[in-house]
Amino acid sequence: MAIKLNQSLKQTQTLTMTPQLQQAIKLLTLTHMEMTSAISEEMMENPMLEELGGAGDEKVKSEVDYKEERLSDQNQEASAESFDEKPIVERDDFDLKSYIEDYNNTSSTAPSMVSRDSDDQMNYENVISQEMSLADHLDWQLKMAELDEEEWKVASRVVYNINDDGYLDIPFEEIIADSGVDRELAFDVLHMVQELDPVGCGAQNLQECLLAQARIADERSPLLEKLITNHLEDLQRRDYKKICSSTGVDEEVVKQTALLLQNFHPKPGRLVAPAETHYVTPDIYIYEVAGEFLVKVNDDGVPRLRISKIYQQMLQNSEVTGDKEAKGYVEERVRSAMWLIKSIQNRQRTIEKVAKAILAKQQMFFKKGPEHLKPMILKDVAQEIEMHESTVSRVTTNKYMHTPIGMFELKYFFNAGVGGKDGGVDVSGEVLKLKIKAIVASENPKRPLSDQKLAELLSKDDIKVARRTVAKYREILGILSSSKRKVK
Repeated sequence: MAIKLNQSLKQTQTLTMTPQLQQAIKLLTLTHMEMTSAISEEMMENPMLEELGGAGDEKVKSEVDYKEERLSDQNQEASAESFDEKPIVERDDFDLKSYIEDYNNTSSTAPSMVSRDSDDQMNYENVISQEMSLADHLDWQLKMAELDEEEWKVASRVVYNINDDGYLDIPFEEIIADSGVDRELAFDVLHMVQELDPVGCGAQNLQECLLAQARIADERSPLLEKLITNHLEDLQRRDYKKICSSTGVDEEVVKQTALLLQNFHPKPGRLVAPAETHYVTPDIYIYEVAGEFLVKVNDDGVPRLRISKIYQQMLQNSEVTGDKEAKGYVEERVRSAMWLIKSIQNRQRTIEKVAKAILAKQQMFFKKGPEHLKPMILKDVAQEIEMHESTVSRVTTNKYMHTPIGMFELKYFFNAGVGGKDGGVDVSGEVLKLKIKAIVASENPKRPLSDQKLAELLSKDDIKVARRTVAKYREILGILSSSKRKVK
């Protein structure tokens, strides 16, 4: 069998991702702090780079600079107020729904149990206790309990399989099988761990966690333990009639007993192992000056770079130019340095363009707040600044904008429009969430509004959305369905 081989020429165009191009793209995606760190590393590796400095390079503060300092001071004062914590429930009514939502929300953190005075001397015991992990804290208590070998087998496996919320990450049956001890002994050890500080750690679910706290409460209540065991979901639905029918207890007594739950913590592990705090540095500042909004790119910490004059002179030195290896090294380092300088300038300029496009589109948002956020997609900004959508996407990743009304991630401003069908008005998804939340907050708890009714009420504001769209955004907000919101 003969095989024919044909040779042909084909012309194609491909984009080669050079290291310099990869560096430029990477700089676009980095946060402000990551970028300054990357620049510092590059300055250490590349001797051709040097930072401009000295008294001659200092610039006179502008009106915007003074406003930035004043706004920073205002933010420090405002942030102190954010530490005021509200109780889990109000005394006049017990809302277990929000309590359960707090349990289900993995990002929630427990309120601090320690009040501090900045003028007080540092308490080194507090410093040590804060650095100790939850497992270390529980293990330290167990070592003082004089456990035998079998008990320690179970206890250590329990302690080191507890997550930061205080719950077991693996089934307890697996721990029993792995330790090879008697079931009754294993459960005795589990209950002992659950009574350590903080109480409730080692539970497999919310019910078990609350029961552990109820058993050692100062005001121990058999009725409360019964409610937790048999009627936790009924309490969530506020179905007091069903509870009263089952327990034979007066409704007012049930409500007063349920209030004791506010003394318990749904995530006891967070009392020792609080969630890590992430600090962000804004890449953009928006200021209001004389009724107009101005954009300023955050250049704080970004060094002003130039090519070292020493190495520029080396390139002109006859000894260096005569050494091909030395000349090649210097030229390659100079090209790399120049590309970095150009990439930094391009990054800052691109971020400024995107910020100005957002500002032009969202004037009412900055003047009146989130309720006036307009629908906007990446394509809108890309066309405005004449760049590709992927570039806009990279620029808005992990970038934050500091505004007179708060700090916002740039991605927050991008929302597809909803509610514009059949002659309706397009609104952003964030605005729709706010409207649904406001309507539900003002509804009659005994006659909560269905998704269809919510859609009808929204249509009165010319926001015409389907029932399933309302249901979708309601679920995103963590709002229960009307049947589960109803107070019986």
